[in-house]
Amino acid sequence: MTDLEPGQLILWILLLVVILFIGAALFRSVRIVSQGEAQIVERLGKYHRTLSPGMHFLVPFIDQVRQRVDLREQVVPFPPQPVITSDNIVVNIDTVIYYQVTGPEAATYEIANPMAGIEQLAVTTLRNIIGSMDMEQALTGRDQINGQLRGVLDEATGRWGIRVNRVELKAIDPPATVQSAMEQQMKAERDRRAAILTAEGIKQSAILTAEGDKQSAILRAEGDAQSTILKAQGDSRAILQVFDAIHRGNADPKLLAYEYIQMLPKIADSQSSKMWIIPTELTEALNSVTKGFGGVPSGPTVETEDRPEVDFGDGVDGVAAALRETSLPDIDDALAAAKGEAARATDEASEAGEQSGRPARRTDLSGQGPNAPHRED
Repeated sequence: MTDLEPGQLILWILLLVVILFIGAALFRSVRIVSQGEAQIVERLGKYHRTLSPGMHFLVPFIDQVRQRVDLREQVVPFPPQPVITSDNIVVNIDTVIYYQVTGPEAATYEIANPMAGIEQLAVTTLRNIIGSMDMEQALTGRDQINGQLRGVLDEATGRWGIRVNRVELKAIDPPATVQSAMEQQMKAERDRRAAILTAEGIKQSAILTAEGDKQSAILRAEGDAQSTILKAQGDSRAILQVFDAIHRGNADPKLLAYEYIQMLPKIADSQSSKMWIIPTELTEALNSVTKGFGGVPSGPTVETEDRPEVDFGDGVDGVAAALRETSLPDIDDALAAAKGEAARATDEASEAGEQSGRPARRTDLSGQGPNAPHRED
């Protein structure tokens, strides 16, 4: 290759520079915009257009990109701000704002620093809202505060091409002294509820205990009544069996007098007995015993005739059959029936004694004596 002349060498250099310049101009004229992003293009220092996602061509050295705008939703936390409530308590409030750029041109040319503007607007609006509430309302009215704050910010940032989607209060921190007082109040409220629940439990326990005692006393009384009825029925049937056995055996006055003498020590055998009066029937009983063993009675005797046999129905077999068929009746009916049977047996015994020629002494089966008043069970 022959050496080039100086003029040709300069020409080649100029040609290479032109090619490089054209390549650089073509490279700068092609713009690729990513998804979720917008670019503001100015032509000779004036707004020309907004590039959407995709590939675009610009005029080299005339069109230039002024700013790239992120169209995705942004989350911006603000530092804690001291705010005074209506009851003069200073609380620190952390705020988080969710916003999205809807107008890239307005966000670029309407405000120089949109984040600073949103922060200052949020602080002033928050102080106005909290200043009209007391601390209790501020702690419990987060939804109300969020709604009012979002409405004010959305209205103000609309002309900036920014839409505020949500505003959240991360924390509301009252002073330490107020927190201590609130904890004491909550503890006192819990203690009050615990005392109320304990008192309710004691009350229910006392009611259930009293109800159980009542039912137990009722059942015990019913059991005593049933026992008394059964005992009275047993005594009445025992008396019937004794009288039936005596009359079936055709006991004479000597045997009865002997049994009467045997019962006298039992009658007098009592720790509370200070004086015992011998009954008038004792002489007659002694005469009957003496006569029975072949002796001569010491006093006048009464001639007795053959005593007729008293008819007690079916006798022992009838009594046994009646006992087998006995069922527990009503309390009042059972007591009345038992008393009637005892009185009827006594009357029959008295009639038998009168028929034998000797006045019979009527025995009171109730245990109260002839002159005792009648006692209702």
